[in-house]
Order: sequence, then structure tokens, then C-alpha cells
Amino acid sequence: MTSLTPRSLVGALLFAAAALPVAAQDQGVAAGLALIEKNCARCHAVGRTGTSPRPEAPPFRDLSRRYPIDSLAEALAEGIVTGHNDMPEFRFAPHEISAILAYLKSIAAP
Repeated sequence: MTSLTPRSLVGALLFAAAALPVAAQDQGVAAGLALIEKNCARCHAVGRTGTSPRPEAPPFRDLSRRYPIDSLAEALAEGIVTGHNDMPEFRFAPHEISAILAYLKSIAAP
């Protein structure tokens, strides 16, 4: 069995600490995708490719062209209301909003 030297232990700890934010971010993106698939995918394209099932519903990858993604947080918290009756009103909890925004940023069109 190989023992860790103080130097290798510090290196391993630094590597693990650097990976934690990435892992948490990946979990947030996955949670955001799950929420969007559950609530939005019947009308909107929710991935990096594909067309929306409802042609008038914009693909989510294009939302960043219309709005700064972070500006959607308030609408997600208070309830998204659109100009047509077919879209239900959605309200999300703060942790859900963070996950949705992380996912939208991850698929944003260049």
C-alpha cells in the first residue's frame, strides 16, 4: 500500500476541491433539464437541437437571443404569463430557478 506524502495529499485535496463546483454545476444543469422536460417540452424544443412541437413556441436554446438568461429569474419566481391562453402559468422555487437558469445557459445559442 502506498502512503501519501504531505505534498501529494495537498495536491489530491486541491484537485478534489476544484472538481466540487463543476460537479454541483452539472447536478444543477441536470435538475434544470428535468424540470424543463417535465413542464415545457410538450410545446418547446428544450435541447441544443430540434424543433419545437408547437411551431409558435420558441426553442429554449434561442431564449438568450431574446433575453438575458438571468433576467428570467423573476418571471420564473412570480409566474410566467404569456400573451396566449394555451401556456399554463408556472411558478418555481428558488432552487428550481437556479437549476433552470443553469440549464438554459448550458444550451444558449452562441
